[in-house]
Amino acid sequence: MNENKLYPITALIFSAVMWGIVWYPYRLLEGAGVRGELSTLVTYLVALVGTTLLFPRAWLEVSRAPVALAVVGLAAGWCNLAYVLGILHGEVVRVLLLFYLAPLWTVPLAHFILRESVNRSGYAVVLFAFCGAVVMLWNPALGLPWPSNAAEWLGLSAGFCFALANVMVRRAVNCGVVAKTQSVFLGVVLVSFCALFFVEASAVQVLASTRAVVLTLIIAAMLVSMSLAVQYGLTHVSATRAIVILLFELVVAAVAAYFLSGEVMGMREWIGGGMIIAASLFSGQIEHGQRAPERVPAPG
Repeated sequence: MNENKLYPITALIFSAVMWGIVWYPYRLLEGAGVRGELSTLVTYLVALVGTTLLFPRAWLEVSRAPVALAVVGLAAGWCNLAYVLGILHGEVVRVLLLFYLAPLWTVPLAHFILRESVNRSGYAVVLFAFCGAVVMLWNPALGLPWPSNAAEWLGLSAGFCFALANVMVRRAVNCGVVAKTQSVFLGVVLVSFCALFFVEASAVQVLASTRAVVLTLIIAAMLVSMSLAVQYGLTHVSATRAIVILLFELVVAAVAAYFLSGEVMGMREWIGGGMIIAASLFSGQIEHGQRAPERVPAPG
């Protein structure tokens, strides 16, 4: 592996691992009576305040790519909220399958926005990773992966916005990792805050218990670490290759569900997970002959 790519790829794998287990504390918060809209708002707000206090000057970089970062924030905002609500209110397997159609959206978005070209080997790797996700998640009894209710539409839209946010992160080449991360946090906070207006006030429970506060701080710390990692990885690795590596989250989630929730991993999970891991190992084939966005000198 190219030494220049080792750290970004490691960062993406770390982020995938964090995403593969962060669902558990969110589920614990839900069990404590905290709705998904509120838990998403509060955890990302804590993460936003924390990174702002640690890196106050990072916001100055927003002027270097305001449009790209605005798209990143709004896309990531809807992605994260829709993902949480879809998982909480829908059939988890169906929502995950629709969310992980993201590789299919990434290829055309990366081509038109970033001018990333994918060769035949790259298409094969993307298809193989996508098939691995389908093997892990799809049950023939559930029918074709087409949304049939609001939760499933949330999952599908979250996957598209996930792909769009990843592509636009790579587009904002003039901005640092922290500025991109803060844009994501701000976007999630704004979208989640707006969503609260559609929730009855009586249904919103305040984080009053010590347990809820501790869980919120744990989630916020996970969000900061994995978001910084994924922004760093996306800055140095093509969007198409990154989406393949990030599918490793499915493997981690399956293992975490086995140990944390007692869910059994069957043969399909092992086969699909193996396909995703194999695709990640061969994901370097995707970047052959690609053009990364040119870095424009920062003004001033």
